Amino acid sequence: MGRPVKGAGRITRLALLTAIALTIFLAEAQIPAFTTVPGVKLGLANIVTVYVMFAMGPGDALLVLSARVFLGAVFSGQMMTLLYSAAGGLLSWCVLCLLGRLLTERQIWLASPVAAIFHNIGQLLAAAAVLRSWSVLAWLPYLVIAGVLAGLFTGIAAQALLRRLERIQK
Repeated sequence: MGRPVKGAGRITRLALLTAIALTIFLAEAQIPAFTTVPGVKLGLANIVTVYVMFAMGPGDALLVLSARVFLGAVFSGQMMTLLYSAAGGLLSWCVLCLLGRLLTERQIWLASPVAAIFHNIGQLLAAAAVLRSWSVLAWLPYLVIAGVLAGLFTGIAAQALLRRLERIQK
């Protein structure tokens, strides 16, 4: 990790990272679903969240995640997604916090797929609560596979981003 950024520099950096994550989220929302399994998408905005977790820490990652989830729901006009995204994002963030203590920056690619699986579990639990039925858990095997694949991609991308930005800062 680089030097900690404080004050106005930190706020500016968090605002920029949030804007990047939100832009990626909104752009990805325009891509048609490539599978019939509900909730499957690449989750490219999570590259930013994973980067912030390892580069700036869990508190800053939660700020970026929360702002992106809320603003994403507002800007997309789909306020119901706020519940699902918040549930998945918060559970994923908790797992990233734990893994951030256990893994190094060279192992981000391992943390991201696990966090992606828990993101899907959080969303399914929110759906089960809304629908008052556990039947949505039937999608879990498909979402675990999708979570691992998407998580590997976002984890590798976040790790590459972290390395590249550290080189630039030096």
